[in-house]
Amino acid sequence: MLNKLREQTVFKGNWLLSLLVSVGVWQFSVPMMGQMLLPYTPQLNAEQLEKQGLEVAEEAAQLIRFQQHDLALSRAKLASQLAPNKYQPWFILGTLYIIKQELEPGVNALEKALTLEPEEVGIKFTLGNAYFQQGKYQQAARELEEGLKIKPDVPSAQFDLGNAYFKLGRLTEAIAVYQKAINQQEDFWPAVNNIGLIKYEQGNIQAAIKHWQKALEIDPEQAEPTLALGVALYIQGQKKQALELGETALKLDSSYGELQHLKDNLWGEKLLEDTKIFFTTPQIQSVLSQLQQESSATMETEQQTRDN
Repeated sequence: MLNKLREQTVFKGNWLLSLLVSVGVWQFSVPMMGQMLLPYTPQLNAEQLEKQGLEVAEEAAQLIRFQQHDLALSRAKLASQLAPNKYQPWFILGTLYIIKQELEPGVNALEKALTLEPEEVGIKFTLGNAYFQQGKYQQAARELEEGLKIKPDVPSAQFDLGNAYFKLGRLTEAIAVYQKAINQQEDFWPAVNNIGLIKYEQGNIQAAIKHWQKALEIDPEQAEPTLALGVALYIQGQKKQALELGETALKLDSSYGELQHLKDNLWGEKLLEDTKIFFTTPQIQSVLSQLQQESSATMETEQQTRDN
């Protein structure tokens, strides 16, 4: 499980949006221009331009909150031109690029913001998330560690650090950081889920099962722990319950029927191998086939709608 507030929950990148709160809402008085009989171009000095840039950045932040990302992006770009020596426009611009999955310009903007304000934890956390998405796990861990030294009570950042440690093979440290996130937020099911993923790779299937059961006690509608629990129970011979769980999980989210999606969500080699076996069962094959047909029909309908 990755940070799905990237898209699906506060735990998997839209958590990036909440970090904008740490930037604050900036209020500046707009210079009043005297009324003229004839149009004119006001001569703005550097200080006035900077103030206007911060106001435009504030507009961009508000648009992000309303999911108006394209409009927000154009304003953030303008803000970074008007106030290039302030971190806020670069932070917002970088965050927008990350939300839109344009990682390289996003990282560049965030690195610029961090240069201007090296102690701003929101930048560090967002940059750490972006580095992780680029596969730069060591750099991700560094930024997240530094941010958490300044502000340690951010479960989403703890979760991202756990993911970075997971990828770096620092499994004991990953579990410890996930547990910190859980201690700070008891219903943080993705951290519970990911401890299960690690326990499974370590060969402790019973501990993994307990963690996935706990994750489902927190949120019974989550496909990932449902499927993982199904696979684990199937391997242990509890096939009837396992197949029911697998079918439920795939109907909740068909993307979990794709092995690459599971790998992207930190499923390890042992769990993936057992999942391959699970997916070959007739009942799961039937569900996957049905979901594929439904997906194809939906795509065809959407294409016909566009053509019309």
